[in-house]
Amino acid sequence: MKKLALILALVSASPAAAAPKTETAVLAGGCFWGMEWVFEHVRGISSVVSGYAGGDPKDANYEKVSSEGTDHAEAVKITYDPSQLSYAQLLQIYFTVAHDPTEIDRQGPDVGHSYRSAIFPQNQEQSRFAKAFIARLNAAHVFKAPIATRIESGGFYPAEAYHQGFAQKHPYFPYILINDRPKVAALHEKFPTLYKG
Repeated sequence: MKKLALILALVSASPAAAAPKTETAVLAGGCFWGMEWVFEHVRGISSVVSGYAGGDPKDANYEKVSSEGTDHAEAVKITYDPSQLSYAQLLQIYFTVAHDPTEIDRQGPDVGHSYRSAIFPQNQEQSRFAKAFIARLNAAHVFKAPIATRIESGGFYPAEAYHQGFAQKHPYFPYILINDRPKVAALHEKFPTLYKG
């Protein structure tokens, strides 16, 4: 609970939500199936797309990225309404339930640079806020290990159609049951007002 309280305190320091409009965020934190499924359950988010962030556009396909021969990260592009959900709240969910930000080049059973923890800010405000958010989490020793999340630049390239909505289409797929269902349950438990079924 101490960890969640400290992260909640950081949210109160975020800028006030602007007038209703659409904004995007790109976050990487392991297999995009689970990241997508978590954020699909968050109020104020209108779409979540699995894809590849960073790296060369010509290498943005599953075969090349999964070979670990590119500089891409499996990531999600989130479209949200900042009048309903702030960027700070997105980061709060990202650091609290969507993945483990202390793991380096891996998440759970998935190992490799493409599974790294990384934020791809879409503007200077997001970049400044994400850097400050990480610095404050580290200074408060919220996690037992230092945060490994990197702030990176680069484009976002949607993944192949069969990856989109994978967990929603296959909720009983063993990988999803073991690795991702607990994240959605944690979202429901820790963020009940932001959760949508």
